Amino acid sequence: MKLLRLFAVALFAAAAAVVALPGAAQAHGALQVPGSRTWLCYQDGRNPQTGAIEPKNAACAAAVAQSGTTSLYNWFAVLRSDGAGRVSGFLPDGQLCSGGTGGPYNFTGFNLARTDWPLTHLTAGANVQFKYNDWAKHPGTFSLYITKDGYDPTKPLAWSDLEPTPFDQVTNPPANGGPGTDDGHYYWNGNLPSGKTGRHLVYSVWSRSDSQETFYGCSDVVFDGGNGEVTGVGGGGTTSPSPSTPPSPSPSVSTSNPPNPGTGGCTAMYSVVSAWSGGFQGEVMVHAGTTPVNGWKVSWTFPGGQTLAQTWSGKATSSGSLATVTNESWNASVPANGHTTFGFLASGTAAATVQNLTCTTG
Repeated sequence: MKLLRLFAVALFAAAAAVVALPGAAQAHGALQVPGSRTWLCYQDGRNPQTGAIEPKNAACAAAVAQSGTTSLYNWFAVLRSDGAGRVSGFLPDGQLCSGGTGGPYNFTGFNLARTDWPLTHLTAGANVQFKYNDWAKHPGTFSLYITKDGYDPTKPLAWSDLEPTPFDQVTNPPANGGPGTDDGHYYWNGNLPSGKTGRHLVYSVWSRSDSQETFYGCSDVVFDGGNGEVTGVGGGGTTSPSPSTPPSPSPSVSTSNPPNPGTGGCTAMYSVVSAWSGGFQGEVMVHAGTTPVNGWKVSWTFPGGQTLAQTWSGKATSSGSLATVTNESWNASVPANGHTTFGFLASGTAAATVQNLTCTTG
């Protein structure tokens, strides 16, 4: 009997150890479109060859430095078991993105007030398909809140920063795939808030109806005419969540212009992200030198008659093949040795390189 008890204790300890391994937690999901900080930082930091968490985005790296890599191995676990759907007055100001400090893991690094979190580009008032990972499936209600006009991402998020009522709410939406996978998700269509411009934050609350467990999440967005493109993941790259923008893309084209010395303390690096018949998507990274940049302008000339069609995270003017992009108010400042990124769509054959690429400040 004693031997049997010892065997049972050993078996229980082994099982507990398995549950404690990174990625093995019994957790349930996070908003993926528009992507939450935990989901996009997991995409940014996960090494697909080794499985290690190696953040490239500076905000994601800062979050991991504070909260540890477990906060990304368990990106789907920002929850409160006693939440019962409660929002304002339940989680303290400044702790909204971590679900407070009473969850199963330390997510406090995702409360950091920064302007360089991975960013989803949207169009105000547009109808979009929201996606919420279903690592575990439960009945319940999803509520999405938006920040008020004048939201300042450099300050800790408070309940007073959010509009008091959700702009979108759905109960028991359909699911595609899952559970227990990165790709499985609930999905539903809804309209984004109208009249919004510039930087904002979408706050998600998933309240289970079969328990008090409630999930919380922060998704950084910018209303700049985008169609769901994501920037700031994997060292500043841009990804498109669906084939609708750009239409029928071909595989990513890994070509770029090297940084140009420019003048006034900034350089620019041009690259093509994807291409399709009659157009392509590109991005430009604006790099600061050893001193901070406050205001920037990038210009270039397309080599073969290509023309600029649309930009995000920058204000564009163009004349024929000549394109000029200046900063938005929220990304004018670039710290010393840091960078920001803007994206664009262009018509014509994809231009692997451009001419006269310059960056100036002020």
